[in-house]
Amino acid sequence: MTLDFRDATVDDIPALVALVTSAYRGESSRAGWTTEADLLDGNRIAPEVLRDDIEREHSRVIVASRDGAMVGCAHVAIEDGTGYFGMFAVDPQRQADGLGKAILAEAERVVRDGWRLPMMRMTVIDLREDLIAWYERRGYRRTGIKKPFPAVDPRFGLPKRDDLRFEVLEKELRHG
Repeated sequence: MTLDFRDATVDDIPALVALVTSAYRGESSRAGWTTEADLLDGNRIAPEVLRDDIEREHSRVIVASRDGAMVGCAHVAIEDGTGYFGMFAVDPQRQADGLGKAILAEAERVVRDGWRLPMMRMTVIDLREDLIAWYERRGYRRTGIKKPFPAVDPRFGLPKRDDLRFEVLEKELRHG
């Protein structure tokens, strides 16, 4: 089955919020392996943040669809001369089917070939060892750089523990 990619529009915001929330928060997220339900409650993405990501320059929200149904998404943007990767989600009922690898590869293609940038960076909650290992198998490396988790901003979730922080991962993108 073919996976189709397109840029999100503001009309996609409700469906994207639902998809991202289902992949990370609440009981529905437990169907997949990317759940953060034991770490965080509340939002994973706020509609106004998503709108800003869709509308701002040097930023793309990529929608992945199969047979007309939205199955995944990711956000890429230019930050500090490199690509930034975030808001990565795959429908929890369809995780472990290779969709995540395909969406990540498309995001890397946009940054490498479309924007001609040499590096992709992301932040991952450093307690998510399984997720970090998944990225490492795809060529990302831990930088050792830690960033605070926005624990007081409910737009990004409500922590269930006080030791959450991000680690920066990066990958060199080689131009073919």
